[in-house]
Amino acid sequence: MSKSSNKALLILGIILISINLRTSIASVGPLIPFIREDLGISNGLAGFLTTLSLITFAIFSLFAPSLGKKLGHGKAIFLGIVLLTLGVVIRVLGGIELLYFGTALTGIGIVIANVLMIPFFKARIPEQIGLMTALLSTGMSLFAAIASGVSVPLAIDLGLGWRGSLISWVGLMILALIVWIPQLKPQGSSQQREIFAPKNVWKSRLAWQVTLFMGAQSVMYFTMITWLPDMLITRGMSPVNAGIALSYMQLISLIGTFFAPNLLMRLKQQSGVVLIVGIGYLIGYGALFLPNELITFGALTIIGIGSGASLSIAYTLISMRTAEDLTTAKLSGMVQSAGYVLAALGPLVFGISLDLFDNWNFLIWFLLAMTVQFIVFGWQAGKDKKI
Repeated sequence: MSKSSNKALLILGIILISINLRTSIASVGPLIPFIREDLGISNGLAGFLTTLSLITFAIFSLFAPSLGKKLGHGKAIFLGIVLLTLGVVIRVLGGIELLYFGTALTGIGIVIANVLMIPFFKARIPEQIGLMTALLSTGMSLFAAIASGVSVPLAIDLGLGWRGSLISWVGLMILALIVWIPQLKPQGSSQQREIFAPKNVWKSRLAWQVTLFMGAQSVMYFTMITWLPDMLITRGMSPVNAGIALSYMQLISLIGTFFAPNLLMRLKQQSGVVLIVGIGYLIGYGALFLPNELITFGALTIIGIGSGASLSIAYTLISMRTAEDLTTAKLSGMVQSAGYVLAALGPLVFGISLDLFDNWNFLIWFLLAMTVQFIVFGWQAGKDKKI
């Protein structure tokens, strides 16, 4: 194959991998009422479905860089998608035990691919990191939006039930595996970069600032996709429209997701962008106190654009704050490990508080508190420094 054909196949593979990194999680939120009723579980246990994925993110992020170094990034990413596919199948085959086991397996698969994609870009196509980061985060956000919007129609209108709705994404995962096969071959250029020793990111203040920034944006995102549909249903929306609202929030996020990386790469410091996005969050979340459908969609517009930009900012900072490929991989693992420890608490803590107090305003106050963390640590992480 020609060099241009190889590059086109590489880009197609990146797009296909990206679209599979959020569907298995984003499709769960709108289906929680159906899963809860079918299996007879509490709100806390239902919220634990998202939390379990995030716990596996946190744990296995630590091992992903070593796995990438041993197998090569291309092979390790392939393995991650294999595990993701198996998890999606297993979680619909039985009761709560298999549901949790399959969900944990999907989390392991996702995080292996997620952690290694950014160092993969830096090693394979360093001259196009901004574009590749934009494609990665845009693909993730676009298909998260699609998954949120069609989950309930697949379950109800097509009669697939929640199990059939969740497993319907397997075809895209298999397609991604097929297209990714050429990337299993080792690349000489990336092997040469192994001679540079990685920095100890766990002792770096800057690394922790990036990590806590990532944690805040992850808490907000995963708590919203888990509980927003249920909140809107409680306020009187139909399950289908609540899923559409969540889908809309994620669809509009594509504006921030796609344009943020290239903008950030042109700026010497990214702190100002973080501040603007943070102010948008404060306005958007604050507006959710008003149970008006028009205001809600306006708030979700602001939150959605900020959410897309936040993901791209986090991924771009991982690349911009490191010099060596191995340090990039280790920072990516640290950010997605410690960051997701924080994110794992969001859906679970709110689910428990909902069981105890039955007050949806707690969700909004929680998100506003996370916004403060987002601004404080994002401002520091956005300064022009390297680990």
